[in-house]
Order: sequence, then structure tokens, then C-alpha cells
Amino acid sequence: MRKLVQNIVAGSRLTLPCTVVYTIVIWLLCGLLTTNLWLQFACFGVTSYLMMVLNNQNALIRIFSRMVSCAFLVLSCAACFLFIDIRGGIMQMFVVAAYLLLFQSYQNREAVGITYYGFLMLGLASLANPFILYFIPLIWLLTATNLLSLSWRTWLSSLFGLLTPYWFISAWLAYQHDFTPLISHFAPLLDFQFPIRYNHLSTSELTTWGLLAVCFLTGVIHFVRNSSYDSIRIRLLYGFFIWMDFFAFALMAFQPQHSDILLRIMVINTAPLIAHFLALTSTKVTNVAFFVLTGIILFITVFNLWNISFPS
Repeated sequence: MRKLVQNIVAGSRLTLPCTVVYTIVIWLLCGLLTTNLWLQFACFGVTSYLMMVLNNQNALIRIFSRMVSCAFLVLSCAACFLFIDIRGGIMQMFVVAAYLLLFQSYQNREAVGITYYGFLMLGLASLANPFILYFIPLIWLLTATNLLSLSWRTWLSSLFGLLTPYWFISAWLAYQHDFTPLISHFAPLLDFQFPIRYNHLSTSELTTWGLLAVCFLTGVIHFVRNSSYDSIRIRLLYGFFIWMDFFAFALMAFQPQHSDILLRIMVINTAPLIAHFLALTSTKVTNVAFFVLTGIILFITVFNLWNISFPS
């Protein structure tokens, strides 16, 4: 049976190297050399590597495919206006590291150490952007329902891991006799806007949000219809991605002023969903969808690059 272009791309060993080259070109066009985005680029490189390890260790796609990594790179490039934000890049890196660690605790209610380090990563992510703390109750719930690893011991270790960075910071601030920086750090958690206003969102943010929404819905519908072909473990891990993504979209709808962090969370969780769709479908309709989606992503990437180079 003749393979469709979609399947050739999804299963090729050349797809990831080509996507990496494409990503480097986008970074260069965004000012990697001219505006010295080396630290941001380093964080992005580590995050991309961790996404690759996350896919390989958990076999997120049941055939050989590097589409999870490729989808992450391509969707990140579509949101290239976020590249300049070093705090967002650090936050994203630690969130993926937390996923990598927490997924290793699957079905192990005695995984105290790995849970501690997973939530330590989330604590470090919250130092870069405290808004990630709003996801912690959901992650605790998903640790119980999807990772099946929550017990009193692992919950306490997660709490200790989350608080560890703040213990060190509090000790230093106590030595300085000034807790103002810590109070200011948590101030964004109370940044709620009512009525909801979307007028401060740029066209680039809105179009990227729309792109991620299309990829999210496509991936979820496909996964729900075909999840029976995957193992129970993979279904639960994808459920983790889906609920984290859904919560990020909900927060974006009600509190769009936090779009910088929420778009990054969406990219992390949407990438495996759309990668699953692209790698594990093989009809003429999905092949056309592959070309259409690729065209839309490239158009939005060029559009956002233009807005960076020639802001209105």
C-alpha cells in the first residue's frame, strides 16, 4: 500500500533534523544574533531536548515517529513573538522537566523522591512566573487520577518540593530583613480583570491562540475516537495533556492578560495531541488536512515574524 505524504513525513528520520534547521532559521530571523537572544535560545534548546526525551521514554506514539518533538518546535516557532521573554522560556523548560519526572511515577504511590523532584521543577518554574501555581491543584488531581501515584506520602513530598525554592529565598530575605520582593513576586496571582478585556491582545497572540485551539480540538477528537488502540498508560498520559491544555484554554478565555505563560503551556500540551493525529492517521482527508495545517502554521509564522520586524 502506497504511503501518503503525511505518513512519510511522520515516520521519516529526516523530519526532526529538517525541523531543527527550520527552527534555527526562525530564531535567526527573530534576532538571535542581532539582539543577543542566546540565553533564551539555550532555554528553548533544553526544553526541546526534554520534549524529545519525554516522547522517547513514554512512547507517546505507538509507531516510530518524532512528530511530538517536531510539533513542539513548529508550534513554538509559530509563537515566535514569545522568544524574547527569558522568564517564560525558563518557566517552560522547568514545566517540561516536571512532566518528565512526574510521568516516571506512574502507578507508584511510593515514588516520594521522583515526586519531590517533579514538584521542585514546578516550584522553580513558579519563580520565573508565579501564575503556574494556579495549575498545581489540577496537577495534584491528575497525579491521583491519571498518574495513579498520589498518596499522603507523595502529596507531602510534592508540597515540600514546591516550597523548597521559597525556603531558600525566604532565608536569604530574612537575612536581608526585607520580604518585599517575595510579596511583589506573588502579586500577579491577584491580577484578575473583570470585565474580561481582549483588546490588549495583539493580532499575533490572537492568531496563535486560534491555531492552538484548532490543533487542540483536532488532536482531542482524534484521540478520543482512536484511544482504544493505545495502552491504558498512554491513554492516561494523554488525558493529562488534555486536561492541562483545557485548563490553559479556559484561563486564557477568562484572564487573557496572562497570555504569555498560557500560550507556552498550550504549546507544551498541544504538541503531543496534534502529533498523535498526524502520525497515526492515513486517509486522503487527513493527508489534505496535513497540508492545510502545515500551510496555516507557515502563514501564521511568517505573519508573526513580519509583526516582529515591522510592528504596527
